[in-house]
Amino acid sequence: MLQEPKSGSQELNGASRLLPLDRFKGTLGNRVYQSLQHAILTLAYRPGEIIRKPEICDFLGVSRSPVADAVARLATDGLVDIVPQAGTFVARLSMTDIREGSFIREAIEMAAAELVATQITDDQLRELRRNLLMQEALVSDDDQQGFMQLDGQMHDMILSYTGFPRLPHVSQTAWLNVHRARQLILPVEGRLQATLEEHRAILTAFEAHDPQAARRAVQHHLRQLLTYLQPLERERPDLFLTQGQS
Repeated sequence: MLQEPKSGSQELNGASRLLPLDRFKGTLGNRVYQSLQHAILTLAYRPGEIIRKPEICDFLGVSRSPVADAVARLATDGLVDIVPQAGTFVARLSMTDIREGSFIREAIEMAAAELVATQITDDQLRELRRNLLMQEALVSDDDQQGFMQLDGQMHDMILSYTGFPRLPHVSQTAWLNVHRARQLILPVEGRLQATLEEHRAILTAFEAHDPQAARRAVQHHLRQLLTYLQPLERERPDLFLTQGQS
C-alpha cells in the first residue's frame, strides 16, 4: 500500500510548501527555479496540482518575472504543464518518461561503475564508506528525505570518479522525473533498508575492484524502481498519465 512521503510540507497549503530562497545559490531567477523544482521533486507539490503564481510571488517576495521564467524552465524539464486558458499544473508522472529516464540512467551508471571499479582510489572508497555510514543512521531514524539526499550524493560521487565532469549533470537531467517517482516508493515498508543493502553491494564490488560485479550491482539497484512503480501506477492513477494522454 502506498503511503505519502513523510514530510512536514504535506501539512502546509499553497506556496508555504516552498523552501525560502536563501536555501539556494545563484541568481534570483535560478533560486526561484530551484525552490520550485525542489517542491515538485519532493512531491510537496503533487502531480496534477495547480501552480498559483501570485501565491509564489507573495511567499518568496519576488516579482512575476522570475517566477514566470522558472515555470518556463520547469516546463522544458517536463515537470510542469502550461495549459492555455486553464493554468499551470504539476505534470503527472509518465511511465513512458520514467522508463526512458531509467534506461538512460542505467546505461550511464553501469558503464561508470565498470570503469570506476578498475581505478577507484583508497580516498574515494573512504568517501563512499562515510556516505554509507550516514545512510545507515538516516535509515535508523526513518529520515526519507535525508536518505534521498545522501543517495543522490553517492551516485554523483561514483559518476565523478570516472573523471568525466559533465557526466553527473547528464545523468541528473535524464533522472528528473524518475527522481520524483522514487519519492513514492521510499515510504513502502522495507524499501529504505533494501536500498541501503543495494548500496552496500555496490561498495563491496568497488572494494574488490571487480568491474563485472559493480556493473551487476548497479543494474540490480536501478531496476528495483520499475518493480515497485508498476503496481503503484494501478493503485494511484490520479498521479499518473493514462494511456492516450500527453
